[in-house]
This record gives sequence, structure tokens and C-alpha cells, in this order.
Amino acid sequence: MISRRSTLAFCAALVAGMGMCAFAVEYNVLRLAARLDGDVLHVSAPNFTFLNGKPLERLKDGASIAFIAQLTVSSSPNYVVPDARSVARFAVSYDIWEERFSVTKITDRPDQRRTVSHLPGPEAEAWCFNNLAINRSDVPTDKPFYLQLDLRVEDPRDQAGVIGETGISIARMVEIFSRPVREKQVHWLLNSGPVRVEDLRKGMRF
Repeated sequence: MISRRSTLAFCAALVAGMGMCAFAVEYNVLRLAARLDGDVLHVSAPNFTFLNGKPLERLKDGASIAFIAQLTVSSSPNYVVPDARSVARFAVSYDIWEERFSVTKITDRPDQRRTVSHLPGPEAEAWCFNNLAINRSDVPTDKPFYLQLDLRVEDPRDQAGVIGETGISIARMVEIFSRPVREKQVHWLLNSGPVRVEDLRKGMRF
């Protein structure tokens, strides 16, 4: 027969365990981190990976996958039109022999087309984040702002009109990101804020 003292001890241990689990979930919440590098605002996402799951399975099967990304800055977490945005398309492939990734970034400017190769997964992801930036002049300096990253595996039905002679079409990308993700489309949404430029200047990260 279980004593009252044993029951109380068990309940206390259970509550403590639940508290630790809640702390772990809170601690591991995926957030977008921001930093200033000169006149450019960069973001990163510690503990986050997108080269995994189904996208990685397709890459290992020899397919190339395009990820489309939109980074926005807004004065409100519930914005309608952002203060600034940066969009890009990252075409990713995988070398099964070297177990390394290649990435090509395409924006609306031909001179900003970039390609890297022979990168392990974490470095390929970090390269994508580092190449999705916003000029500091487009960021509010007199008030806090919010960051949001919408990252999606490109749906084949959205490819038409995305890439032209000069690069990707900003209007077409904005149209794609203005609507909900398609059914079964792999996607992620990461946020950060409120952030202040003066804090970023001090080297603080959010």
C-alpha cells in the first residue's frame, strides 16, 4: 500500500518534471537572431535547420530543390505592409559522394547571383541566412521593430514567372508570399522582436 508521504513525494517529482519539460520547450523555442554588420542587418537562426526531413530525402535522391525566402521588417508584429523586405531564391543540390551541398542564390539583380559548393549542411544553411539581408537605412531607428522570415520549399506551381532575364521577379515573389502556403508545402515561419537599432549597435543580439 502506498503511503501518503510517498504519494506526495511522487506528485512533487511529477510537478518538478513537468516544470523542467516546460522550461526545455521554452528554452528551445526557435527564434530569429539579428545583428548589424556595418550598414547591413543580418539574421541567423540558432538551433534551426531546414536541410532535413523530406527536402533532404529528395536531395539525396538526386533532385535539386529551390527554397524561397522572404525576410521582412515591420513596426508591428501584425503588419499588413512591411517597412522593408528582402527576398531570394536558393537552389540547392547535394553531392551524395562527398556528402556536401551546393547553393545558388538568385535575387532581382543579376550582379548579386552567388554560388557556393562543397559545404556541409550547417554551413550551407548559414550561407543562405547570411545572404538574406536588409540595409540599415530601411530599418526604423526611432522605434522598435519586428523581424519575420518566411521560408518555403518552392512549389512547382509557383515557378512560372519567378525567374526572368534580370533575376527573380519581386512582384511575383511578393504575390507568392502574400498568400497561405499550399497544402503539404514544407515551410517555416521564424520571428524576432521587438528589436532596437541602438541595441544592435551595442553588439546585442535578438
